[in-house]
Amino acid sequence: MQERSSVAELAEQLRRELDRYSPGGKLPSSRALVERFRVSPVTVSRALAQLAAEGLVVTRPGAGAFRAQPRTAPAPTGDTSWQEVALSADGSADSVPRSVDASGVLVSLAAPPPGVIEFNGGYLHPSLQPERAMAAALSRAGRRPGAWGRPPMEGLPELREWFARAIGGAVTAAEVLVTAGGQSALTTALRALAPPGAPVLVESPTYPGMLAIARAAGLRPVPVPVDADGVRPELLADAFRATSAPVFVCQPLFQNPTGAVLAPGRRAEVLRIARGAGAFVVEDDFVRRLVHEDAGPLPRPLAADDPDGVVVHVSSLTKATSPSFRVSALAARGPVLERLRAIQVVDTFFVPRPLQEAALELVGSPAWPRHLRAVSAELRARRETLTGALGLHLPELVLAHVPSGGYHLWPRLPDGTDEAALTAAALRAGVAVTPGRPYFSAEPPAPHLRLSFAAVAGTGEITEGVRRLRTACQEVLG
Repeated sequence: MQERSSVAELAEQLRRELDRYSPGGKLPSSRALVERFRVSPVTVSRALAQLAAEGLVVTRPGAGAFRAQPRTAPAPTGDTSWQEVALSADGSADSVPRSVDASGVLVSLAAPPPGVIEFNGGYLHPSLQPERAMAAALSRAGRRPGAWGRPPMEGLPELREWFARAIGGAVTAAEVLVTAGGQSALTTALRALAPPGAPVLVESPTYPGMLAIARAAGLRPVPVPVDADGVRPELLADAFRATSAPVFVCQPLFQNPTGAVLAPGRRAEVLRIARGAGAFVVEDDFVRRLVHEDAGPLPRPLAADDPDGVVVHVSSLTKATSPSFRVSALAARGPVLERLRAIQVVDTFFVPRPLQEAALELVGSPAWPRHLRAVSAELRARRETLTGALGLHLPELVLAHVPSGGYHLWPRLPDGTDEAALTAAALRAGVAVTPGRPYFSAEPPAPHLRLSFAAVAGTGEITEGVRRLRTACQEVLG
């Protein structure tokens, strides 16, 4: 966050000084800017790149940066009002909606303004990302023979084998497809398993991105409540009987947002219920690699204990690396695998080979287990800092469950709390939080917040973020 703020500040300073130079005039060298503003060469490079993207500066390798020539008069603005009719005419007859509500996804993807503490982020802070290891892996990958050629449609055999071993059980490389991130894999799975207009069972609460995928595909999300031990089997069975849904989507490990882990006694029951209903279970195993240092042994993925092909498994490297390292896997057994493969090929052809090669280089390097251990220790420290600060300064926020994996907490707000008002007040106080409402496909039973501790700079920022949140709560709750 500090680097991003420095880049913005330097870009603004240079923007104000551009009038000192005539069009085509040369700006000071990068070295001079580093010395003058006491910033890193990377900050200077990114600030100049930002001005170049705005058309204010032209950079020439080996020569420097120059003020751009004045822009020509802008083209006349067209009239796009006709599109309102074109995009909505006969929309009521569409089985798949042509407009998509992405607000629940954007809340965790949008970067907050400079100076705002990011309790709403869904990815690791840059300080926790294995940037050097990823850069080295990408560099090595680019030099591999054939690295820039077309990969197999299903993915590189070695990478499919790595994912299969990570899932465990009897899963083989032949049952794995390499996909471009977990969101893409979930989209492919739901399109393969349910026709437009069908109901799809989802945990309640659940990840807003999954709800958006379902609705964009014309599916009807039907909520099945979860508790501290995961989805409740008796309610899952009731939901299958009431809807004849062809699929149930779940996160058995450190569920988003509750952090619940599906209890051992419920695992086989969930599979039995789905098999009896003739339905699939989509297992979103999204944070297995973000386990905390004090967690005990993890349960195996559901797919590892599923010989009958009930489970379609999704796992990803993205959460444990970087939002731009979009490499994931879809694993399935039986005829459904061919349908998944066909949909993926039509949608994306394949995941770029250099990225797959880089993934192989990364997970096969000594830096990979070191990175996972470091993240595991840091996430535990951050979780303990956040829970301690909430207990001390905001005891009115109730934590029913503190997970030993993942990157967020799910505190319940006092009954009657206006989530939107609290979220807005928090932003005014300098901290971005995520309201609970987008996590429910129906009316929520109580107000909540989701507080992420992965996207902040460190434990000091967590403590300051809770202090700012307390200010917002005092404003809204009294």
